[in-house]
Amino acid sequence: MSSARRAVSAPLAVLLAALLAGCGGAEPVQPTPAASVSDPSAADAPPPAPPQPKRTILLDPGHNGGNAQHTADINRPVPDGRGGTKPCNTTGTSTDDGFPEYKFTWDVALRVRQLLSTNGVEVFLTRQDDTGWGPCVDVRGEEAAKINADAVVSIHADGAAPAGHGFHVIYSKPALNATQGTPSIALATSLRNALTGQGFTQSTYAGKQGLIGRDDLAGLNLAKRPAALVECLNMRNPDEADFVDNSAAQQRYANAITLGILDWLAHNPPEELHALAAGIPNSTPSTKKHSSESSTRSSSKSSSKSSTPKSTTKTKAPSASSTSSAGADG
Repeated sequence: MSSARRAVSAPLAVLLAALLAGCGGAEPVQPTPAASVSDPSAADAPPPAPPQPKRTILLDPGHNGGNAQHTADINRPVPDGRGGTKPCNTTGTSTDDGFPEYKFTWDVALRVRQLLSTNGVEVFLTRQDDTGWGPCVDVRGEEAAKINADAVVSIHADGAAPAGHGFHVIYSKPALNATQGTPSIALATSLRNALTGQGFTQSTYAGKQGLIGRDDLAGLNLAKRPAALVECLNMRNPDEADFVDNSAAQQRYANAITLGILDWLAHNPPEELHALAAGIPNSTPSTKKHSSESSTRSSSKSSSKSSTPKSTTKTKAPSASSTSSAGADG
């Protein structure tokens, strides 16, 4: 195992232990006392390991609270990453009772940031509050490369037909650069597996086994770092709408997303990712166990009920041709 993997595996174990204990965070670890100068074993001790590179994640909470007051700004065309244009941003969706997607994504993103930071990961956000407008989707898509992040994870909620429920994770397809290929599929798969492992239902209306590749989302098309977009739930489904404004449910989503990110980081050393992003040949990230949509069969089964905390019944996954974009920025 490489030093970069060890650096992330230990925090992952810390978070897993904390989640299993139900405490929401790990107890601080007391430093081990340094060997005494008079200790004869000190002379034979290996030199200290070099400091590990800081891992960096960009979180992209969908939409923004002020978008509805800036319709002219968010409707202006921006590049879509495939030769066309799309609106700068959208207002997002909401529950039938009016709870907005932008608030849900912001709340979950802040919780993920806290968990990742606790586990030694440097975290940036594409927006700094929940009251402004934008940024535009092209800016969001290009931000990870600008800060040299290891990856970007967008957090959304869908606004599909009320009968559909469950989460799905989106990646760019067909890939437009090397980081949108295997590394992005691996990131999406790790997120899918973590959400499924935490008891959330895979989508009954979009994608296949909780995953779907799309070519119409500018933020993913323009990414030059591994990127995935999580549609956590369908806000128009009455069962899922019941707990979208629930602090405990938001924390469960954050826990699962964090576990998926940490798992992916553990399998993708930074030097390999950055070399791939720079276009250096003969550099393929170590993602063999996480690069396939069909990996981890036990995590690819979906639940027949809505993705509430108690949902566990299994059902057949939907067709990969099903898509929904009501909740995504574009």
